[in-house]
Amino acid sequence: MAGPQQAPHLHLAELTASQFLDVWRHFDADGNGYIEGKELENFFQELESARKGAGVDSKNDNLGDKMKEFMHKYDKNADGKIEMAELAQILPTEENFLLCFRQHVGSSSEFMEAWRRYDTDRSGYIEANELKGFLSDLLKKANRPYDEPKLQEYTQTILRMFDMNGDGKLGLSEMSRLLPVQENFLLKFQGMKLSSEEFNAIFAFYDKDGSGFIDENELDALLKDLYEKNKKEMNIQQLTNYRKSIMNLSDGGKLYRKELEIVLCNEPPM
Repeated sequence: MAGPQQAPHLHLAELTASQFLDVWRHFDADGNGYIEGKELENFFQELESARKGAGVDSKNDNLGDKMKEFMHKYDKNADGKIEMAELAQILPTEENFLLCFRQHVGSSSEFMEAWRRYDTDRSGYIEANELKGFLSDLLKKANRPYDEPKLQEYTQTILRMFDMNGDGKLGLSEMSRLLPVQENFLLKFQGMKLSSEEFNAIFAFYDKDGSGFIDENELDALLKDLYEKNKKEMNIQQLTNYRKSIMNLSDGGKLYRKELEIVLCNEPPM
């Protein structure tokens, strides 16, 4: 294999959606959805040299200190890794494409509502054509002019970014990576994902009358249980927000098994 390739596009004043993806792919070498460890060091060094080349010099010459400062500024959830929505804030990516991240659905509740609107067949997935509608709505909501080819490019790019298993559609947790990190309540369930057996047991426990759905109070109790079982800290405000977000998937206050499964279960097998 040839020596490490120079990272593409880091010197550019503005990146298009597909150039942004090239950069992401270059650094997220193991494809796990984060730039971390060695990848992060490589990213930082190449970013620094691209900035120097562009005449952007910083006062501090110690690479370790610079990296700390950089992470403090951009690693919004302080997990020591850079994820895609964080990278989108670091690189000079074209504004319209960034909107797809900043989501003028400002909260996870609105995100769930939009999801509900676009996952029309309730499959737990948004297919390419549904995604296109989702993005064009976002841009309209933000009053941004865009044209068809651009919309097509955004749709394809986001599919390529988040479609982890290459099936041409996005699951809810893949799609939720578009949300700003602090809003992404689905990330909070990472490490708490249930197998289908566990999910069935917990759902049956709360769906006492076997109706196939639970209401908001039952969901509240279910979430509290889930957090206690996983020894996770959770304040009442967060719990209320998560509950509201999840209830946006409900049908007139009835949260059906299928909808809750999308949030709490591991992704369908690859």
